[in-house]
Amino acid sequence: MASNHLSKLVLLLAALALSAAAQAPTRVRGTIAAFDGNTLSVNNVEIRVTDKTEIVFTQPIALAEIKPGDFLGVSSVKRPDGSLSAYEVRRFPKPVNPGHRPLDGRDDQTMTNATVGAMVQAASGRELTLTYEGGSQKILVPENASISMLVPGSRAQLVPGAPVNLTMDASRVALRIQVSPRPL
Repeated sequence: MASNHLSKLVLLLAALALSAAAQAPTRVRGTIAAFDGNTLSVNNVEIRVTDKTEIVFTQPIALAEIKPGDFLGVSSVKRPDGSLSAYEVRRFPKPVNPGHRPLDGRDDQTMTNATVGAMVQAASGRELTLTYEGGSQKILVPENASISMLVPGSRAQLVPGAPVNLTMDASRVALRIQVSPRPL
């Protein structure tokens, strides 16, 4: 009898875990192929944009506009010597998911969401020291790194050729779209 109850409990927990996993947002990164005002096409995926979809725009800024105390999201690549070199730096209006982790499950790229502790001039560019609970990272910011801040965006910025990083739900409704300027 106890074995039967245990089996039912295991099945119930497995079903709950599958249900939670099915409802987790899905991330899509790519370039907008088309947008008709309601449906966005990215990487051959059709995604609905609703009035509840949050749209943010990555407004380019100069590295000099970043100050100690700012909260950044920095995408970096690991160099052969183990140091980190940023290719994308984003200033956020408020802290979001602080920490340091592999980017998209890759060992050669990282995402660091943290507060600027210091910025110094290094031989090959500027070096940021980013701090978060439990650690810190020193990251070189080369001249060719993309540097921007997030500002409220609009549907007008969802144009073919513009890079996006978005999350959508299981029914392919966009929850949040981060759109960048279309490359020249």
